[in-house]
Amino acid sequence: MRQLVVKPEIYKFNSCTEFIKAFPITEKDLVLTNEYIYQPYFGHLNLPCHIVYQEKYGLGEPSDEMIDRIFNDIKDIKFNRIIAIGGGSVIDIAKLFVIKDAANTLELFEKIIPMIKDKELIIIPTTCGTGSEATNISIAELKSKGTKMGLAIDELYADYAIMIPEMVKTLPYKFFVTSSIDALIHAIESLVSPKSNCYTELFSIKAIEIILKGYLEIIEKGEEYRTEIIEDFLIASNYAGIAFANTGVGAVHALSYPVGGTYHVPHGEVNYQFFVEVFKTYNRLNPNGKIKDVNKMLGGLIGTTVENVYDELEKILNNLLPKKSLKEYGMKEEEIEEFTVSVLEKQQRLLANNYTELSRDEIKGIFARLY
Repeated sequence: MRQLVVKPEIYKFNSCTEFIKAFPITEKDLVLTNEYIYQPYFGHLNLPCHIVYQEKYGLGEPSDEMIDRIFNDIKDIKFNRIIAIGGGSVIDIAKLFVIKDAANTLELFEKIIPMIKDKELIIIPTTCGTGSEATNISIAELKSKGTKMGLAIDELYADYAIMIPEMVKTLPYKFFVTSSIDALIHAIESLVSPKSNCYTELFSIKAIEIILKGYLEIIEKGEEYRTEIIEDFLIASNYAGIAFANTGVGAVHALSYPVGGTYHVPHGEVNYQFFVEVFKTYNRLNPNGKIKDVNKMLGGLIGTTVENVYDELEKILNNLLPKKSLKEYGMKEEEIEEFTVSVLEKQQRLLANNYTELSRDEIKGIFARLY
């Protein structure tokens, strides 16, 4: 059985100028990014590439409608390499453009066309959460299906993952918190996955250690302190990405997808809503499995007993950013059953990767407690 793949070559540069010297940009390159990210860092360089700004096709996270409009606009551009500069949305979209003859998002996610990679992919993350630069996964809202879905194929791996810490320093505090919590979730879900192994655990555990240590320092020294340790979080996000690219994630993501897709809640933020409650449920259902060791590790990192580990973890996260209830996003109580059905019918790939099986009643109960 395959144990570990670290597909992209990983580079780190002190500045965008250093990156350009190492990876010269030409007219055969297509850059997918956001204007507010690209202009301050690359605009003055007058690069000869084709540039597509994601926000011109719609706000929020990627949907099939948004991606199809971009497909239509780039169909006549001749490019050999795509460079994604941005957060999870930009990266998820850019990955789809490496597939030969791709022109329709639904066809890609349903694997109707052959999955043949015919372009090189460079990814420069500008958040410290998705770890998507290290994964073979693209996530989009498929409006025709009323939920988010993931496409996971090796053809979506980047050829190069580029770390430029200066590009993450300006990340607003709220997005820093929700994106880094997303990285923490990736690492912990990977750690308890049935596919976890001694190699992936190295990346998961190190990511968890870095993130929780950083959180405690930020709580002690103030939110602006994050800029001094932002490189640590960027690397931790990458570690978590490597881990879950090999093991997958589970119920936290499975439950968050329909809510995020319906109410257009950013990915990291909606995962945050489900994180602790899912792991409390895991711990109640199977306390003597692998989660027993995870709880001991978490307790040691945050300075609490195993019995109180999830309550104390939730206090730390709420200290960074108060968590909302699901009804604050617009969810209605009668929709609990509807979302439960959506998870069971459309997220079986993720549910199969859970630490322990969750019944229909357990899933419904999680939604109800968070409502």
